[in-house]
Amino acid sequence: MAWIMFAVMVGLLMLGFPMMIPLTIGALVGFYMMFDGFGQVNTFIQQMMGGIRPAALIAVPMFILAADIMTRGQSASRLINMVMAFIGHIKGGLAVSTAASCTLFGAVSGSTQATVVAVGSPLRPRMLKAGYKDPFTLALIINSSDIAFLIPPSIGMIIYGVISGTSIGELFIAGIGPGLLILFMFSLYCVAYAYIKKVPTEPKSSWKERAVSIQQAVWPLGFPVIIVGGIYGGIFSPTEAAAVCVLYAVILEFIVFRSLKLPDIYRIAKSTGLITAVVFILVAVGNGFSWIISFAQIPQAVLGGLGINEAGPTGVLIAIAVAFFIACMFVDPIVVILVLTPIFAPAIASTGLDPVLVGVLITLMVAIGSATPPFGCDIFTAIAIFKRPYWEVIKGTPPFVFMLVLAAALIIMFPQIALFLRDLAYIK
Repeated sequence: MAWIMFAVMVGLLMLGFPMMIPLTIGALVGFYMMFDGFGQVNTFIQQMMGGIRPAALIAVPMFILAADIMTRGQSASRLINMVMAFIGHIKGGLAVSTAASCTLFGAVSGSTQATVVAVGSPLRPRMLKAGYKDPFTLALIINSSDIAFLIPPSIGMIIYGVISGTSIGELFIAGIGPGLLILFMFSLYCVAYAYIKKVPTEPKSSWKERAVSIQQAVWPLGFPVIIVGGIYGGIFSPTEAAAVCVLYAVILEFIVFRSLKLPDIYRIAKSTGLITAVVFILVAVGNGFSWIISFAQIPQAVLGGLGINEAGPTGVLIAIAVAFFIACMFVDPIVVILVLTPIFAPAIASTGLDPVLVGVLITLMVAIGSATPPFGCDIFTAIAIFKRPYWEVIKGTPPFVFMLVLAAALIIMFPQIALFLRDLAYIK
């Protein structure tokens, strides 16, 4: 049955259907084979509805809406200007500023694609003018956006938390360490690249200009304070933090900065609604698909046949990293989390792995895969935004992918990179 489901899904994908169609048809084929028809199809529909019932999922449209408001407003540019004022003048400073800006905006939006748009649009022309090659610039922007998937709030972590029953608050704080590690690695590479390619430095900002940039960025910097401080201060839950972020974004962009007007609300709401609809359809269908494969005990058969259950904790983590990385090179990250997480659940439980550590690793691997050829979704976002050919967009990615894979290896070898802050915040 598993091979028939897989063949149907691959066939539909190759015919060009969007991912929700192969996922739905594949699940229905499995249901038909298990129950000898569709007489009990209501059970499958109930499983789909159950997938979008958890209250934690309310945070997803809220964070999408907040990110959309900030992308269209001034928050992103103010954060970028502040970073540039302090490190733009060092060798490779403009490139380091781009990576740091992606990290900061990731702490605001939680979306890799929103980060590509918000940070890449203003900084790419500036990097090209400064002497950076376009393949390096595009690769830096695309791969630095991966940090947005790790730094809270992370939509990927919310989906994983709902599917696996893991604390979203713990996942959020555990992603900070790996995110900062990747930023450090990217920064070293940017400095080395600038020295090797003899890229000129930017003019040094005065302390007065730096003070002004901080003053302008104080309001946008309130987002990570609200999210991290509010959640870990016990003021509100991750879901409530998402709603507060929307209110804060509206106050900032419509009242304080006055960068948006009332007519913009319709376009923002429409954009958010479309993205949210796609995400929730995928979550619903993915939950139904996961129920089918779990009911048929396909995960146990697959993992048992590969011997992963006997591989030990490290072996299971390596298998998870490889599987999620390869899958996201071809399929949307949310779909991969929905489909593969239940498959590995028995092995995770049997080896006693910390689900928070697993969640951070999965989030990192899907982020890497989404920026990796051939079909990483962030690649096509960059193609659409920057209007550059496919080969030019992916040409500079290998060094960044290597660093990201190295970061994943370090997390597997030294779990405290991810768990240190979690353990501090949640003393067992």
